[in-house]
Amino acid sequence: MIILKSFREIELMRSAGRIVAEILEIVRSAIKPGVTTRMLDALAENEAIKRKSLPAFKGYSGYPYSLCCSLNQQVVHGMPTSRELVEGDILSLDFGVVYGNFYGDSAITVPVLPVSDVATRLVKVTEESLQKGIEAAVVGNRLSDISHAVQSHVEKHGFSVVREFVGHGIGKNLHESPQVPNFGEPGRGVKLKAGMVLAIEPMVNEKGHRVKILDDGWTAVTCDDGLSAHFEHTVAITDNGPEILTKL
Repeated sequence: MIILKSFREIELMRSAGRIVAEILEIVRSAIKPGVTTRMLDALAENEAIKRKSLPAFKGYSGYPYSLCCSLNQQVVHGMPTSRELVEGDILSLDFGVVYGNFYGDSAITVPVLPVSDVATRLVKVTEESLQKGIEAAVVGNRLSDISHAVQSHVEKHGFSVVREFVGHGIGKNLHESPQVPNFGEPGRGVKLKAGMVLAIEPMVNEKGHRVKILDDGWTAVTCDDGLSAHFEHTVAITDNGPEILTKL
């Protein structure tokens, strides 16, 4: 069942989303060679607590950290470690909070400069594909119009969209209906209505789309050792167009 949010509920989600955006910007600014992802995890958790919010991922289905840190060939759900960042890395950061009983969820991919040309293009195209998906999140469109917009942009640039992981509805629960794939034909699925709130999150691979899960049970990596990038926003569908809730 898809839960439509009231104006007041979207206001609360906007507050949660702003906290996520602020914290991701703080974490982004801390990224440099020599920093570990475990340090970034501690930073994100402390900033959430300062803002009287709860890290959304810590303890979720047993996940032990506040921040997902997916490095280079890692697609999603990478665990923070003591490995130091080096020039040439790209790091995907996925973070969420609970505030006022509502969730905010967002992801960015940050290059540790300088990086290769292909890494630069991958990050740019993935972020652009998120924007294309958001532009399709309008009242009257179908759910798969978002999916098709993402896939079309990604494949036009020679990259591939991950199939095994998708976006999702979000509200009082981190994951709600509907699922939001990043691939598919247009004009299919539920009709988009004002009050829907979706976490739209393209995960894009340099080479093939296939992924596998490592023995930790969480970390997803590319099967062909290609790089991967991930961007996400929590987006409210309104009568005036899509509103990104997780931005400054």
